Amino acid sequence: MNENVDLVTLRVVVAAADLGSISAASHSLDLAVAAASARVSALEEYLAFKVFERSPRGVYLTPNGHMLVERARALLLDADRLSADLRDYGRGLQGHVRVLANSSSLLEVLPQVLRTFQAEFPLIQVQLDECGSPEVPVALLEGRADIGIVDLSTAPNGLEFFDFFDDTLVLVTPADHKLALLQHASLHDALDSDFIMLANATALSNRLTAAAAQAGKPIRIRMRMRSFDAVTRMVAAGLGVGVLPYEAVAPQRTVLPIKTVPLDDAWARRTHRIATRLGGYLSPASRKLLEALREYSRNSRAHSS
Repeated sequence: MNENVDLVTLRVVVAAADLGSISAASHSLDLAVAAASARVSALEEYLAFKVFERSPRGVYLTPNGHMLVERARALLLDADRLSADLRDYGRGLQGHVRVLANSSSLLEVLPQVLRTFQAEFPLIQVQLDECGSPEVPVALLEGRADIGIVDLSTAPNGLEFFDFFDDTLVLVTPADHKLALLQHASLHDALDSDFIMLANATALSNRLTAAAAQAGKPIRIRMRMRSFDAVTRMVAAGLGVGVLPYEAVAPQRTVLPIKTVPLDDAWARRTHRIATRLGGYLSPASRKLLEALREYSRNSRAHSS
């Protein structure tokens, strides 16, 4: 790589594009402002085009600059991954796997799967981060994760899905709510109640919104919370009803004044899936974890049949 297109310079360019200022980029990378500015100027001279347009308010990308930043992001991700892998091998580890998983899988399945996996492969480091299902495909396609766990029915272009585990959504009500007396219900039965929803655009929230639209009634959203536990506690306080996976909320039924009512709706039965890049490179460590996840799926489905 030419000395004017080194990784440090690319990091300055990407940071400046994100922050809108070379000065801010230099501070974020712990570089002198003059040094960062000189790197950008030298790069522009070498490339024979402007990366940024300057203004009193900061910098913004030229069309050529947009192309450069897009390619630089991918290159820097690869470089960071290589650095992490080499560092892991230097510490005697045998690989590093980055997993993005939805909340349901973190609560219901992954702890036991990863406990078994780490006991068998103690030198493989698994980096696990929680992420909403709709956000996982983009991270996989951009190379920011190796494996994803999602509540999505169809694989986007460039991804491959494998069935992982099933769960069931239930209506969660305060113990003294009129709906708590029902043996089963549909979402339509609950749409006159206030709802405690999950924050942001989760796959579960998207299911509820679509089902309510099909039923011809909007959801009366009273609160949005960041976790299943927070939703459950607000329901227990009598502030509304919610829809959550039975498997995730079951432990709370013994300690909180709530009831769970089975939902008759077909969309309440979900299949979570393992996602990987179609035809993409998976390290030996990532392949081992993928095999372990799929083996769990085969075993759990065999036991339930």
